[in-house]
Amino acid sequence: MKIVSLLCYFFKLLVRLFMAIFNFNRLYSAYAWCRRTLCFIWRFTKRMFTPICGYLFLPITGRKYNGSQGELEGNAEDRPTERRFSEDVESPSPEGQREAAGGKRVAESNREHTGKRPTFENDDDEFDGDEYRVEPTDELYCGYDSTWETEEPQRGKVTRTKRRMYNYMFNRFENAAKDMQNYRHDYPAQVRQQRWNQVSLQDNKPNLQFYLGRKCSEPDGVNIYNFHEEWFGQYNRLECVHSYIQWLFPLQEPGMNCKATTLTKEEITEFCQSDAAKANLLKSYKLMLDFYGIELCDEESGEVKRASNWRVQFNNLNSRTHNNLRITRILKCLGTLGYPHYQAPLVRFFLEETLVHRQLPDVKHSVLNYFVFAVLNKRERRNLIKFAYLSYDPKEEFVWCPKKIQMIWSQGMEGRKEAFELDPNRYSEDESQDEEN
Repeated sequence: MKIVSLLCYFFKLLVRLFMAIFNFNRLYSAYAWCRRTLCFIWRFTKRMFTPICGYLFLPITGRKYNGSQGELEGNAEDRPTERRFSEDVESPSPEGQREAAGGKRVAESNREHTGKRPTFENDDDEFDGDEYRVEPTDELYCGYDSTWETEEPQRGKVTRTKRRMYNYMFNRFENAAKDMQNYRHDYPAQVRQQRWNQVSLQDNKPNLQFYLGRKCSEPDGVNIYNFHEEWFGQYNRLECVHSYIQWLFPLQEPGMNCKATTLTKEEITEFCQSDAAKANLLKSYKLMLDFYGIELCDEESGEVKRASNWRVQFNNLNSRTHNNLRITRILKCLGTLGYPHYQAPLVRFFLEETLVHRQLPDVKHSVLNYFVFAVLNKRERRNLIKFAYLSYDPKEEFVWCPKKIQMIWSQGMEGRKEAFELDPNRYSEDESQDEEN
């Protein structure tokens, strides 16, 4: 009888232990749900009322913004929840240092594809002169944008010239710059978030395992190979399902899918060393490009062009603005997982479509606020901003570059105009050569 009683006692103990573990998982799931919900409500409320307040206090001369004011750029799908910089805190190291120290992988990949990227008309040393040094007192200086930093930024608060107009557009850019700076500097404030995510991890390196075909996505339960074979060209499914994008393009920041996990440093290292994982990521990239009406022309350089279905898919892309967040995620993922040289060609494509060909009007400000500043290579990012400024109209509303830099480019445009008046034939020949290049 004592043996039977002892067995019963151990059985009850096991049952209680099982119930305790089950209840812990339920409690953690409830906690995670409450936390995500509160964060979403806070972000939604902030983004609803901040533009309204900015618009009410905006001078009458500044109300010339033509973009989509209903576009919520920073919802939780592609923006971090707790990582924000302050102008009173010392800024992270400049991106030139980040590219050198942020991983030998990115630097080597950049050097490998230097000769394969699209060429720009700028000389390599154009941005290295003292005339491109920007002071924090510049009218359009953004404390979260390190694109024009040539030395260690100043500490503490600085006195900045008051912006006379277009405060609303600059504020949108400044809010976006916080997120993009956090990404480009390799998430310096992500330690606490990763610690919370590690609590729910029950398998090792889930993102890497998914891309190696050893794990299905959650909650959809789709294998990476099924995504590439069965989802390609299924535009309604790609548009309406919102839980797959975090698996196809994982980041070191959380998204809306609570079943997807953030990338870890160990995963990134092993992912970039795996030819199979990188090959599958390239297929995922082609899958989404086709969905957006774009085709990858050159797998070496990353050059893209319009696909045969571009008209219909451009219409969908322009009307469904949540895809802007997806593209931002794709650009970030490319820079993290071994394809940083693919970033600039895709951004250049969107700049040409929005500013030159006047397509995708509701995507234009996402391109300028987010896409451009996802490019890790500072020189390419500067070239893209110059191209955007020269193509933007009206130029007095351009807020994505310090005023000093804009004046330099404007003077260059005036010089070319004077050269055309003096010798139009020579100018036309130069233009035709630039177009051929």
